[in-house]
Amino acid sequence: MPIDLSQFEKEQYCYLTTRGRKTGNPHEIEIWFCVHENSLYLLSGGMDKSDWVRNLLKDPNVTVRIAGQTFPAVASLLDDKLTEPLVRMKMAIKYNEWEGRSPSEWAKSALVVRVDVGVS
Repeated sequence: MPIDLSQFEKEQYCYLTTRGRKTGNPHEIEIWFCVHENSLYLLSGGMDKSDWVRNLLKDPNVTVRIAGQTFPAVASLLDDKLTEPLVRMKMAIKYNEWEGRSPSEWAKSALVVRVDVGVS
């Protein structure tokens, strides 16, 4: 039975654990997220140079902890041109990332990562 992620939409942070691409050791980060169509989405301002992104590119099997609950998940770079603008807008709204009336540079240009929870 899939996990209904909508129950976590109001949480401020999730905790993503990846495996170190060199050491294999777990690495946990606290990160902003949004829920869209029952997947989690994260934005990487460091693009594919961020350690956590480089780790998940090597091993997409991750865990996500939200509101004290931990789930297995699979992470990937978003490659969906229809979903991407919706996710960017949701993140800008949730975290008040605006420059005047436009989403912030981060919300417009950061790398979008999709995390499918309950999959491993």
